[in-house]
Amino acid sequence: MKTTYLATTFFIGILFFSPLPALAEAGTSTPATGAATGMPANEGKVLSTLDAPGYTYMELANTEKRFWIAAPTMRVKVGDRVRFDQSLVMKNFNSKTHNRTFKEIIFANSATVIN
Repeated sequence: MKTTYLATTFFIGILFFSPLPALAEAGTSTPATGAATGMPANEGKVLSTLDAPGYTYMELANTEKRFWIAAPTMRVKVGDRVRFDQSLVMKNFNSKTHNRTFKEIIFANSATVIN
């Protein structure tokens, strides 16, 4: 039991404090600019939110796609425009809190409402 707890804690520490940037789908860590609105890939309009202890999950949409991010807890509402610092992309992430598997989710070090 202790070993499992320590291994889980270690993994979470590596997951959230790793200095390695996440790879964007385009294969670059620099934000691409959307053609129609000029919205960078690390921004989006909030479509929905879910709260969890320590995190706010947000479904965002920009010119190029719809996607989910998880950022440290923040106040945000549907329709807000959010910019985030991407740190890690996970595929098939299972959230036990929400009893849901996200096909892909970006864990962000920080996020800011930029209305």
